[in-house]
Amino acid sequence: MEKLSSTESTHQRFIEAANRKKILAHKCVKCGHMMLETVLFCEKCSGSKFKHVELEGAGTVVTYTIQAVAPEGFEDAGSYAWVVFKVDNSQLRASGFLPGIKVPADLPIGTKVRVAGFDSKHGLMLQK
Repeated sequence: MEKLSSTESTHQRFIEAANRKKILAHKCVKCGHMMLETVLFCEKCSGSKFKHVELEGAGTVVTYTIQAVAPEGFEDAGSYAWVVFKVDNSQLRASGFLPGIKVPADLPIGTKVRVAGFDSKHGLMLQK
């Protein structure tokens, strides 16, 4: 079995958590600051030792961009939004792909979303 690099194993753990409808975060052992699991150094104290924390994959939309005309390679998605959401019970913000959004009325700021899984083409998949 081929051993994964640190970056590959971090990415794989993030995908596995997303497929369980969770967000994988890092909690700095030195200062307790929490960040998305994809970081390598604490943004507060520059520490590099973390413990993994799984957060419920739900949150509130804080901003988004609607892609009304899908770019090449994403025609299968139709109209969609790339969403930034605040993860419930944390200060973390994450982003993901939400299909079927055509106009701002489809996704008012403050809408509740949750992780639906991970898709190798679209990344972190969300649902309302």
